[in-house]
Amino acid sequence: MGAFLSDLAVRQRASPSTQKQALNAVVFLLEQGLSRQVGEIDFRRARPRERVPTVLSGEECARLFAEMQGTTRLMAELAYGSGLRLMELLRLRVHHLDLERGQLRVLGGKGDKDRVTVLPARLERALHDHLARLRGLWSSDRGNRAPGVWLPEGLARKYPKAGESWEWQWLFPSRELSVDAASGMQRRHHVSDNAFQQAVKKAAQRAGLNKRVTPHVLRHSFATHLLEGGADIRTVQELLGHASVETTQIYTHVMKKPGLGVRSPLDAGR
Repeated sequence: MGAFLSDLAVRQRASPSTQKQALNAVVFLLEQGLSRQVGEIDFRRARPRERVPTVLSGEECARLFAEMQGTTRLMAELAYGSGLRLMELLRLRVHHLDLERGQLRVLGGKGDKDRVTVLPARLERALHDHLARLRGLWSSDRGNRAPGVWLPEGLARKYPKAGESWEWQWLFPSRELSVDAASGMQRRHHVSDNAFQQAVKKAAQRAGLNKRVTPHVLRHSFATHLLEGGADIRTVQELLGHASVETTQIYTHVMKKPGLGVRSPLDAGR
């Protein structure tokens, strides 16, 4: 069994997660299927691969946004301007915005961690207008006696009517009501992840970008552009919500001037 697991890592170049899945499957077969006790297994562990992230230049970001409009463009600009993961963007609620202080609260992000990130001042007017339109939609839902939006289970039990309140509404709701699989209720959900991913992909094609552009590329670009602008790597780490600064350091490999802006010795005499 050790030879099989080592072969996965060495010859087949399997990822750590694939090797771990194979290990669990073999152990389950031996212990549950064949009633054999499994002791210590000696094998070569697969090493995680470091992937260099895809990053857009400032000019490429502008071209991408120019091919989008309305709420979709606002979502893309917010994802880039605040460094949000896809689901962090989609799960934003009205009360996560702090327009007065220029902050955006990300609650229950990756690892169920909360953080505060920057809110682009350039989007302030667009967000004000967007909230005004949302109030109309919210008022319409209340007038039609639609169920409130989904809330985390504990909160829904403690405050059953909170899903109907303004501050808990999705910042980017879907146009139509749909059935909640868990409760069977027909309520308003947030925009689907696939719809936004497709919108970004098609905008990149129209912009003529020769890179594979996904919503996460906007987050990569946010971090890289901050570092290129002289931001401290610890600050960028906090804005991204990374547990370790080593995770943030991957962006130093794709900067225009690697090494946090260090000049080449060839340019020193110029």
